[in-house]
Amino acid sequence: QRKRALLWCVLVAAWEAAWGQLRYSVAEEMPKGSFVGDVAKDLGLELPALRERDLSILDRGRTQYFALHGKTGHLVTAERIDREQLCESVQRCVLRCEVIVEGEMQVYGIEVEITDINDNAPSFREAETELRMSETTAPGSRFPLARARDPDSGRNSLQSYELSGDEHFSLAVQAGPGGEQRPELVLAKALDREEAAFHELVLRASDGGEPARTGTARIRVAVLDANDNAPVFSQAEYTLRVPEDVPVGSTLVTVTATDADEGIYGHVKYSFHTVSAKASQIFYLDTEMGGITLVRSLDFEEGDSHELEVQAEDGGGLFDTAKVAITVTDVNDNAPELTVSSALSAISEDAPPGTVVALLHVQDRDSGANGEVRCSIDGDLPFRLEPSSENTYKLIIASTLDREKVSAYNMTITARDRGSPALSNRAALVLEVSDVNDNAPVFEEAAYSAYVAENNAAGAPVLRVRARDADAGANGRVSYWLAGGSAGAAGAAPYVSVEARSGAVYAQRSFDYEQCREFAV
Repeated sequence: QRKRALLWCVLVAAWEAAWGQLRYSVAEEMPKGSFVGDVAKDLGLELPALRERDLSILDRGRTQYFALHGKTGHLVTAERIDREQLCESVQRCVLRCEVIVEGEMQVYGIEVEITDINDNAPSFREAETELRMSETTAPGSRFPLARARDPDSGRNSLQSYELSGDEHFSLAVQAGPGGEQRPELVLAKALDREEAAFHELVLRASDGGEPARTGTARIRVAVLDANDNAPVFSQAEYTLRVPEDVPVGSTLVTVTATDADEGIYGHVKYSFHTVSAKASQIFYLDTEMGGITLVRSLDFEEGDSHELEVQAEDGGGLFDTAKVAITVTDVNDNAPELTVSSALSAISEDAPPGTVVALLHVQDRDSGANGEVRCSIDGDLPFRLEPSSENTYKLIIASTLDREKVSAYNMTITARDRGSPALSNRAALVLEVSDVNDNAPVFEEAAYSAYVAENNAAGAPVLRVRARDADAGANGRVSYWLAGGSAGAAGAAPYVSVEARSGAVYAQRSFDYEQCREFAV
């Protein structure tokens, strides 16, 4: 069975490599240079061939988390990776990059799953909390407690709560809509302010790691005189949609709670009951008026939703909670990023249509139509763009090239998204066209004639012929020689000679008009 399982893994890896997709996993917090996967082996590349093909890696994000070892073809970490920083609140953390094999003009996608280690202990936003309860509070009453946060995942995340400190209270844990544990303080025994004005408790949160990590919060319960009306929010849930470019300082929503009591028991103050560390840096809650104000710019690409739990508490310790759900909508604030991943330095003019001459990588951090990008070539050129993968285009020869007409192409490629207004970016590419010997020399005249006085000196110049060749370099250099001729009974070749480089024709002997009046070569 072990041999079958090993064979199955090998077949799956080969199938994924054949379809241009490799998958690996690596634990978070590994040191820089840690081994991730043998890319060369999984792609079936031998090491000698690997050095010739020039293997390179292209990350999709702003930060390059992986590097490719040129001599071994191993994929390694380029820096220490913190899973919780990259994938907050995401169960499966996957980073993607691409490997380009220059010689093959081939792109292979790589997915690396960052696995969790138990490097975070559960923690409470407030290490100490004070609750105020009326001495008339009925046994069995429940009071929501602040939940602990543990950014780890799976068994390493928060698993359980326990309460210690006083017989008057017990702990109940409810399951929230998303399966999260919500601790509640339960009054198990009637309070008597004259007997005890304060009760000291400790709430402990534990994760499921080995060894387990814990975090604690101290809870102080102050027993108050009777306060028979709790604040009540006007809405149980506030839902709003906010564009990501809303100005800092804007009030997004004002929550309102009323209390039927008078004096301090009717005076309501607002606070965040549950809020993530990131949201606490973005939103500010006015404790007196209930206005939620933006204190830092929103970025749809960093987070498209925020959930806040707001508490309204009166002067007697009674409270109500409400949920505030904020959806951040995308604005077309990111132009497409266009880069030339690979390109040939020169193209032979006899390269057939369909030849790939360059690879281009494009991405747009926006979403929806704002993130949909189309690439085009400026001007009427004998090339076309063809999608290769999710974010890659191939630049392909579309029609026959002729170096004698165009020896180089200064090309501009435009990437434009579908936002309104659309944003675009450009990349310049210069492609040289190399020559092939596809043009024969052509004489400036079809026939040349000259008159020579008899009794001339041997070696005297007769005339100069000239031919031109449209090709370049050695293909365009012309050499001259005599192909033969006639002069009555005798051949003409002994009469004249031609200089190979210049085309100058010289008399080889002194001419005698009575013996030879004309000849041709």
